[in-house]
Amino acid sequence: MTATLEPTTDTGAPTPTFDSLNPANGDVVGTHAVASKADVDAAVARAREAADWWGALSFKERGEYLLTWRSVITRRLAQLADLSHRETGKPHGDAQLEIILAIDHIAWAAKHAKKVLGPQKVSSGLLMANQAATVEYNALGVVGVIGPWNYPVFTPMGSIAYALAAGNTVVFKPSEYTPGVGQWLADTFSEVVGGRPVLQVVTGLGETGNALCTAAVDKLAFTGSGATGKKVMAACAENLTPVLIEAGGKDSLIVDEDADLEKAAEAALWGGMSNAGQTCIGTERVYVHEKVFDSFVTEITRQAQGLRAGDDAGAKIGPITMPSQLKIIKRHIDDAIAKGAGVAIGGADAVGERFVQPTILTNVPENSTAITEETFGPTLAINPVASMDEAVALTNATEYGLAGAVFSGKNGMDIARRIRAGMTSVNSVIAFAGVPSLPFGGVGQSGFGRIHGPDGLKEFTYAHAITRQKFKPIMMLTSFSRDAKLDAKVASLITVMHGGKQTLK
Repeated sequence: MTATLEPTTDTGAPTPTFDSLNPANGDVVGTHAVASKADVDAAVARAREAADWWGALSFKERGEYLLTWRSVITRRLAQLADLSHRETGKPHGDAQLEIILAIDHIAWAAKHAKKVLGPQKVSSGLLMANQAATVEYNALGVVGVIGPWNYPVFTPMGSIAYALAAGNTVVFKPSEYTPGVGQWLADTFSEVVGGRPVLQVVTGLGETGNALCTAAVDKLAFTGSGATGKKVMAACAENLTPVLIEAGGKDSLIVDEDADLEKAAEAALWGGMSNAGQTCIGTERVYVHEKVFDSFVTEITRQAQGLRAGDDAGAKIGPITMPSQLKIIKRHIDDAIAKGAGVAIGGADAVGERFVQPTILTNVPENSTAITEETFGPTLAINPVASMDEAVALTNATEYGLAGAVFSGKNGMDIARRIRAGMTSVNSVIAFAGVPSLPFGGVGQSGFGRIHGPDGLKEFTYAHAITRQKFKPIMMLTSFSRDAKLDAKVASLITVMHGGKQTLK
C-alpha cells in the first residue's frame, strides 16, 4: 500500500490516491482515492437520503434485494475470490471459503429480519392487564462500518448485511490493504438497487476512518486491533455515537486426555496456520493434558510436515498481508525460544521478507509474549497441563476473551462453559463462525457488541416499546384523582403478589 498525489480533472488540485499491493510479490492490484472528511460527510449525507427509501421498504422487499445480491455474489464467486487472493495473498480456496460463509450470512439476515425485529406482543403483567404491550426494533438510520483486511468479505459482512436487513443504509470504509474488495461489494449491491446509495464505500487510510467515526452516522461498527479500537471509541465519543468493537484475541485450544488426538491436532493446525495465522478467532495457544502431551506433539508435527507458506500452487499458506506484523511475529518467536521454549517445527529462521513458515513451539513459558500478546501469524504455542482445571485457568488468564475450542471425549461441554470467551467450539475449531444464527463477538479487550444471528440484527436497531389501552383500568394509578383508599388497595395487591415466599419453576 503506497500513497501518491494525482491531479484532478476539475480544478487541477492534487487528489491523494493510494495503491493496494499484492503482499506476495508487491504488484499493484489497484489504485484508489483517499476520501477526505468532506468526501465522507457527503457519502453519509447521501446515505441519509437513501435511508428514507430503504427504511420505508418492508422486510420482505429489503430481503428480496439482499437475496438478489447474494445471488450476484454467488455467480461471481470466482471473480471476487481472485480479487481477495490478490489483495490479501491468501490461497484461492481460502478466499472462496470466506465468501461462501458470507453468502450464507446474507441469506440468513434477509430471511430472519422480520421475525427477529418485527412487532412482538409481550405480557403486560397483572398491574397493567388493561394494556396491550408490543416491542419492535427500528433501524438506526446510517451505520458506518470499518472493516479489516484479514477477512475482507466475511468479517465486514457480519455488520453490513445485518445492518441492511434491519433497514439501515451503510457507509463502509474497507482496510487500506483490501480496498478493491470493499469497492467490489458496494458496486455489486449498487447494481441490485438501481444505483441508489444504500451501501457506499469510502477508501483511504487512517484519516478516512477517523472521518467516518466523527461523521453523522448513527452507529459505528469496527473490526481491528484493540489499540485502534480505543481510538475509534474516542473519536465516536465526540458525537456520542454508539460503537461495536470486534478486536483481537489470544484464543486457546484445550485437549483433554480422552480427546481424539488426530482430530485435535488437525483442528489446532488449521486454527493456528490457516490464513497465515491472521485470524482473530484463530488458535494461538494449545493446552494439552500431560498424559497425552507427547503423543499430541508427535501427531501435530507429523501432520505439519510439508505444510508451508508460499505463492505457488503447492503452498497452503499465503504471505503476511500487513508487512509491519512480520517484526511482531519474529519478536514473539525469539522471545519464546530465549525463555526456553522448544521448537517442533519452524523457529527463529521462519520469518522471511513476505512469508512466515509454520512454527510450533512447545513448553512455552507463560510470561513469554508468544503467550501473552496476540501474534497474528502462523505460530502455535503448545503446553502441557496437569488437569482441565489448569487448562481453563491458563486459558482465562488473558485480557482477551474472543473465542476458543475444546477437544474432549466426555467433558467437552462442561469445560467449554467455564471458558471466559464470547464463542467456543467443542471437538471442532471456529465452527461457530459458520452458524448464522449464533452471535459473534467477545469480552474484555476483545471488544463488545455482537454481529450475526438475532443479536446481530438487533445490534443495528433500537427497541421501541408501545402500549395500547384495551379497556378502562380497574384501578387508575396514573391520575391525581388517586386517593388514600386506592393507595391502600394497591399496597394490599402488591403484598399478595410479591410479599410471600415464592419459588421459581
